[in-house]
Formats: sequence, structure tokens, C-alpha cells
Amino acid sequence: MTVDAPRRIWLCADDYGISPGVNKGIRELIEQGRLNATSVMVVGPAIGRDEIAALQDAVAKNASCAIGLHATLTAPFHPVTMHYRPLRDEQFLPLGHMLRNSLLRRFDPEMIRAELAAQIATFITLFGRPPAYVDGHQHVQIFPQVRDAFLTAVKAGAPQAWVRQSGRLQKLSQRLDKPKALLLDTLSASFRKRATRAGVSFNPGFAGAYDFAGVSDFGVLMAGFLQGLPDGGLIMCHPGYVDDILVSLDPFTDQRARELAYLGSDDFARLLDAQQVTLAR
Repeated sequence: MTVDAPRRIWLCADDYGISPGVNKGIRELIEQGRLNATSVMVVGPAIGRDEIAALQDAVAKNASCAIGLHATLTAPFHPVTMHYRPLRDEQFLPLGHMLRNSLLRRFDPEMIRAELAAQIATFITLFGRPPAYVDGHQHVQIFPQVRDAFLTAVKAGAPQAWVRQSGRLQKLSQRLDKPKALLLDTLSASFRKRATRAGVSFNPGFAGAYDFAGVSDFGVLMAGFLQGLPDGGLIMCHPGYVDDILVSLDPFTDQRARELAYLGSDDFARLLDAQQVTLAR
């Protein structure tokens, strides 16, 4: 009797750098072997030398863990470049305005490319090497106008990196029940075509989007995320301890604590075993 090889997936914690509490939670999960990727927000307020050194120490204890760049173009964060526009109160535009303006083709793609190139360069300065992969805070990398600038910046600044596409691969009839995920599917289809033409690799499957405003059983959600996810697929997550800095920047708080508790639990380890999933590279 043959035994199927385990599926190797990426379980990526977003937002390293947004707050010390989030950083601490992510590092703990990396050291436990419960994550194999984290995306660093170089424009975040908790991205000083000590936080970078602590992350590198955690990754040194988990050879399967990759560090990527969490490219950021939405409020309440500030650009790296001096001349980036448009801004609101010296910050990037809020998510809704960012999406609407991109759909209406109101941005200067070169302005976006320059900002993303600067964030890649900042990552290299902080870590001494390019990011292993690049994704986008609030999925901005798949937005119209942003996506081509994003792929150009990655190709030039981190040519060996892969990028995150945020689309599920199920049949359309299986995807209509979740409007947010359906929007990501639609935008990601064009993103994947552009990445293929640019010669930039990307994850073959994606999961992790859910209604952050609701109170959900994250264990049930995780079981659903794993269902049908192909080998090499990616699940995004947002674990972390809640602190005052996080509360001041992001409404996504209690959910982070629930994700942290579940991912560190025996229940999660049992789920991976039952689904024949590994977080090894």
C-alpha cells in the first residue's frame, strides 16, 4: 500500500512590524514550528533593530521559515518615498479609496513602482538580503495599476522572490458565497496572468480570507482553508498579542489573539496530521 506524501504549504503570518505584541506572537509561533513564513511591514512602527534581530533569532531556530516583504500602500501608514502621492493627512489613502482609485485608473504607476522599490530596498537594508517573497498589505498587490508596478519592482529589486496571488482555485459555483473572497479571486486572475508573463513565480493556491468583523471559530476556519489547498498553496494568518499600538492602528485585534491561541495549540498540530499537511519547505 502506498502512502501519499504530505502536502507542503506556506502558513504565513502577515504584519510583522505593526506592533510589539504582534511581533512577539509571530516569533513564538515560528520557534514552535507553527509558521513557516512571515511578512515584514517595513513602514510599521515596530520595526527597529531589536525587533529585526529577534525575528532573525527566531528564524534561526526554524530552518523552514521564510521572511518576506509585506508591501504597504494603505493608511494609516506613511510612505518611504518623499514624493509619493496622493496622500491623506500625510498617510497613504484608506483601503476603500485605494481600491476605487485603482479601478478608475487615477494613480501614477511610476509613483507606485518607486515606493515599492524603496520598500524592497529598506527590507534589504534591514535584513542584509532581499525578501524571499513579496506580498501586499490588504491585498494591494493585485489591484489594477498597482499590480504591474508591483511586479516590475519585485523583478528588479528581488529577482529570486516569489509573489502572493490571493485567489482560490475552486469552481465558480463553489466561490459565490463569500463576496470578499470572490473579489480577490477576480483581481488575482489578472495578477496571475501578468506574473506569468513577467516570469515571476507565485503560490498555486490561496486561503485565509474571512470576515474579520465576526466572531469565528478559527479552528473550523483553518480546517476549511486546508480543504482542497494544493501542494505549495498558501494560507495567510494574522496572529499576535494585542497591545496599545495595535489598537491605535488596526481594528483587527481580538481575532489576532484567537488565531495566536489556536495556532499554538495541540488542536492545530492534530489538524495538520489529520490533513497530511506539513509546514516544511
